[in-house]
Amino acid sequence: MHYLWLVIKGSFIGISNIIPGVSGGTMAVSFGIYDDVIHAFTHVRKEFKASMHILLPLVAGALIGVAGFSMIIEWLLAEHTLYTAFAFVGLILGGLPILSQSFKESLFETKRKATPIHLVLFAVFFIIVSWMGVADISGSGPETISLGFGPLVALFLVGLVSAAAMVVPGISGSLLMLIMGYYYAVVYTINGFTSNLAAYNLAEMMPFTILLMAFALGMLVGIILISKAIDYFFVNYPSFTYASILGLVMASPVAVIANTDALTDLTTGNALVKLVVALLIALACYALTFALGNTKDATEEIPEETRA
Repeated sequence: MHYLWLVIKGSFIGISNIIPGVSGGTMAVSFGIYDDVIHAFTHVRKEFKASMHILLPLVAGALIGVAGFSMIIEWLLAEHTLYTAFAFVGLILGGLPILSQSFKESLFETKRKATPIHLVLFAVFFIIVSWMGVADISGSGPETISLGFGPLVALFLVGLVSAAAMVVPGISGSLLMLIMGYYYAVVYTINGFTSNLAAYNLAEMMPFTILLMAFALGMLVGIILISKAIDYFFVNYPSFTYASILGLVMASPVAVIANTDALTDLTTGNALVKLVVALLIALACYALTFALGNTKDATEEIPEETRA
């Protein structure tokens, strides 16, 4: 059962990475597993068994989320933008009680009190994510990408940069792909792979498979590199790290609503009813994240003496 909860959390993390403005890292924070997942990535050789018990179900869930829900999320964003955006706002904010408690515990363990430096870090990272949320971005329509050496290299680099961003809470990898002009090309490639897989059309699926392998390899390298840096800060500067993450997470709802243009739905009829329904959905998703964040899962298998 512990592994099932990780698969479920991983699926939400995978789905969140599809939506511009939503960060997979933020969802991991909201579910209370972020620092343990970073630890698992950076200690995979020293603690192989414990790390695999965390990473395998989490990655499996993320793949299910991306492959199984990419088309559904596209439809929901197109047809029910307000409700979808507010659902993810609720999912994000539901982790704040756990994150705040982690920040307090890091202060207690390091025998510190909250200082102006913590506030500055919170404000700086809040402003960064908020600015990214309202910044003008490129890439506004469907794009395709063909098989070739150039596209493979480009997808590797896009995967590397976006994966590094996905690891950092509040920084959306899909938003960065939009900025680089590759978001719709990647979504097209994922959908091409899944649709041909469902139809058992192996010949048509092969080019999409090769393109996705280049993207996945870039993501793997990016995750490993940034995870090592973040793990260092968790070990040596835990309270400052949590203060920064709080700023990133608190600003994420701004990025989600801005990048999905969710509030434009309120310019049509029944605006008040729509807003009430959206808030109720957000509240339900808040409760869901809070509940999932308090479930017992395989992250408890990390040796206590090696935790940050």
